[in-house]
Amino acid sequence: MSLRLLLAVTAVVTTALSAQAQSFNDPEGRFTGGLPVRGGGGSYGAYSPIPKTTVNFTGAYSPGTIVINTGERRLYLVTGEGQAIRYGIGVGRVGFTWAGTTAISAKKEWPTWTPPSQMLKRRPDLPRFMKGGIENPLGARAMYLGSSLYRIHGSNEPETIGQAVSSGCFRMTNDDVTDLYERVKVGAKVVVLR
Repeated sequence: MSLRLLLAVTAVVTTALSAQAQSFNDPEGRFTGGLPVRGGGGSYGAYSPIPKTTVNFTGAYSPGTIVINTGERRLYLVTGEGQAIRYGIGVGRVGFTWAGTTAISAKKEWPTWTPPSQMLKRRPDLPRFMKGGIENPLGARAMYLGSSLYRIHGSNEPETIGQAVSSGCFRMTNDDVTDLYERVKVGAKVVVLR
């Protein structure tokens, strides 16, 4: 085999492997042992497609305040000294966005889920109750927002982070919501911007 042919074959194989890595499909779990591949593998099986990071942050917010920018699809936890931790989030789809100021009224680990009546009218196929666990749509942690039906919560669908898909809640990967949960207290101010 000539060097030119060997280089051409190598280039084709490298391109094919690169494309396969970007759109990895293993429906029978032969290569992954059945573990989810999408997004990586954090503590709960998937990394956020939008990794958390510390960023410069300006604004008249006290440390411990959560600022949610729905347009950016990012949640900021103000840490002080002009900085915040930025997380990727999923937000409400068209018709389900909102803005305002509230506070975290409760925090729960592996919360149970009872879909509200408004959601059941739209989706009568939903279960009426789900116990907490990895399959629960609220994920590993939930922080309840005031007296509303809305929460900042984990998700068993990490691919929805950065998307507008919820009924008004703010979704995070289970790893990110667990990190945020450990950093904030009940009573923390939450500012939701459009």
